[in-house]
Amino acid sequence: MNTSDLALFVRTADTGSITASADQLGITPAAASAALKRLEKQLEVQLFIRSTRQLRITSEGERFLLYCRNALDSLEEGKASLDAMRGKIAGEIRLSVSSDLGRNIVLPWLDEVMEEHPELSLHLSVGDSLSDFYLDRVDVALRYGEPEDSSMVAFQIATVNRIAFASPEYLAKYGEPMHPDELRDHNCLRYLLGSRAFDTWEFMKDGERHKVQVKGNRESNDADIVRRWAIAGKGIAFKSSLDLSADLRAGNIVRLLPEYESEPLSAWLLCPSRKQVTPAILMLRDLLREKCAEVLSEL
Repeated sequence: MNTSDLALFVRTADTGSITASADQLGITPAAASAALKRLEKQLEVQLFIRSTRQLRITSEGERFLLYCRNALDSLEEGKASLDAMRGKIAGEIRLSVSSDLGRNIVLPWLDEVMEEHPELSLHLSVGDSLSDFYLDRVDVALRYGEPEDSSMVAFQIATVNRIAFASPEYLAKYGEPMHPDELRDHNCLRYLLGSRAFDTWEFMKDGERHKVQVKGNRESNDADIVRRWAIAGKGIAFKSSLDLSADLRAGNIVRLLPEYESEPLSAWLLCPSRKQVTPAILMLRDLLREKCAEVLSEL
């Protein structure tokens, strides 16, 4: 069977239109119709019921569709594997990444990847809400925190600490807290995930844990906004040291309470199934691990 005919069959089943699928594949409707008839003749079944107003897949077509998708996916995986053996990385990366980490840390790394592998294409989704892999058409997500779904394929990228920080301007005006309890006297900038506000900050020193419930006049569901507020002198924030690496090096912010540690936080690269673990994703995993290690070693 011609793989082009199989791809056309899948596209037609998805669109419900021979004309639309032909247009997407760059062929004429007449050629598409002939290809589907050729496939039906080879299979000795009718795949679609055609009328002047409607195209409807048959029960035999629905049954064959599942096997057809799997076969095409397997062929793509096989081709990608051969490409990887030759040092060639191609295909598409559909990546979701949290706002601050994506915009300020990962974005230039992805530019390097695209320049090194010109046959790659990238679909990037940036935001702090948890991705629905199916609805958002995402194959892989870079997120902080232990993965809750054990069925996912999870690659640990880095382990970091959260740190409290503020701008030099804020500290010059309001003073620097020397103990976690003193954070209660400051304007603390809070991050929201869904309806949950991260307003309890934890620190440890000499085996003793300090939990402080903070308050302030600003909160956002975008971690990058919280960071920007802190740099602008609006208050104190509490974030991953990886996200803050460039600002720490540039002197835009000051790390507070340096004698205190926070609970380690891990960054994970998540795929919904083994099917999404392509050579391109494995290359991305290795690059993220290497780059994150370099950044953290400089802090």
